[in-house]
Amino acid sequence: MQFALSHEQTMIVDTVRAFVENELYPHEELVERTDAIPPALAQSIQAKAIEVGLYAANMPAELGGGGLDNFTVALLERELGRASYGLQMLVARPSNILRACQGAQIEEYLLPTIRGERHDCLAMTEPNAGSDVRGMQTRASRDGSGENADYLINGTKHFISHADMSDFVVLFAATGVEDTSHGPKKKITGFLVDLNSPGLTVRRGPACVSHRGYHQCELFFTDCRVPAYKRLGEEGRGFDLMGEWLGATRLTVAATSVGRGQRVMEMATQWAATRKQFGQAIGKFQGTGFKLADMATELAAAELLTLQAAWKCDQGTMSDSDAAMAKLFASEALARVTDNALQIFGGMGLMNQLPIERFWRDARVERIWDGTSEIQRHIISRAMLRVHGG
Repeated sequence: MQFALSHEQTMIVDTVRAFVENELYPHEELVERTDAIPPALAQSIQAKAIEVGLYAANMPAELGGGGLDNFTVALLERELGRASYGLQMLVARPSNILRACQGAQIEEYLLPTIRGERHDCLAMTEPNAGSDVRGMQTRASRDGSGENADYLINGTKHFISHADMSDFVVLFAATGVEDTSHGPKKKITGFLVDLNSPGLTVRRGPACVSHRGYHQCELFFTDCRVPAYKRLGEEGRGFDLMGEWLGATRLTVAATSVGRGQRVMEMATQWAATRKQFGQAIGKFQGTGFKLADMATELAAAELLTLQAAWKCDQGTMSDSDAAMAKLFASEALARVTDNALQIFGGMGLMNQLPIERFWRDARVERIWDGTSEIQRHIISRAMLRVHGG
């Protein structure tokens, strides 16, 4: 493995860092205070991201995207992760699942999303089916017979991030049952559904303590009709599509956690170097200095795990465990880093005058979404036991 950055990668990192500091940081206080991003601001950030070539960087160049490999995308995600989540997600990286678009779907969904004309969100989670994806109850049934018969979708999805700022949803629903060696399992199928479709209601979900300005929503389907040509991939093969996407999104969580952790560490280090107690900088006390050392060590390890997984992804050798270990360690390292930073700042760390309490709150969701820490440990341990027939 060679992690030395090329000249192009160094330029990308510098460009993204400058964009984040100049175009995103100045608006963080507004987003935090109002829990909203004004539409005009969102459009401005998106336009500037497109202008400098950062938009849809994860999509193939031949389709109009940035054409970056997974390693370079991880570097980009790391830098974007330093900013408020609601703001940095305006520099869109469309879901990799959209690469499965075929035929008319390409012109209707994939290409407009890459150009920034349309925006996607993803719906898997349900009130009674979080980590147990196969337990989803939202169902898509054929309204008639034959391959061209429409689907009628009924059910509820929740914790659907960014749905209030999206045009369509990549929906996963049950379309039948299959017998497996572990008993009957639901067949899952993907669909592309416009959010203004009759029979679909989008509602803002409860307020979340993490990532203000980046909202989670609830989707309610009541006989929502979806034409057969909007099925994404083969019927019953949606679980495979989800598996491909989850690896990429877990790398995103890992990379953004590293970037945010680095920003927090820099702020804590500056505070520890300038804040004086008992006649000297608090960083000189072991109780504080050792916390800084732990932050630096954990973030370096998290970054290496993340870049290694991204490098393997480019080589076609990344396993589910590689992505799971990166997501697990980086998200939990971020939790420890933000908690130690708050301790270093003391009482001021809990005041909204400083952003430390925001970083502390925002860090909490990283261990839950895109697969909880427990799910990541399950993936890793299962792979270890499988080698021995367990």
